[in-house]
Amino acid sequence: MIDGPCRWHCRKVEPRAIRRTALLTVEGEKDDICAVGQTLAAHELCSGLSPYRKRHHMQAGVSHHGVFSGRRWESQIYPLVKNVILSSE
Repeated sequence: MIDGPCRWHCRKVEPRAIRRTALLTVEGEKDDICAVGQTLAAHELCSGLSPYRKRHHMQAGVSHHGVFSGRRWESQIYPLVKNVILSSE
């Protein structure tokens, strides 16, 4: 859980007030910078989003940098990101 309020340009941000967007979180199974499960906090913080607007993907076999570069990014993760964007338009 985050201690204290979220702020942007000194203004308080209420993630639970977000209602009309898609939320996609992506993690790498072998991430050595962010622990597996850490991005799921965004799903809890954005509690105002309907479950069908939330999606989580844990990519097997990739490190932190492998999430957004390389063969698995191109063949597995990017198509998922693209589909989420296109389906939310």
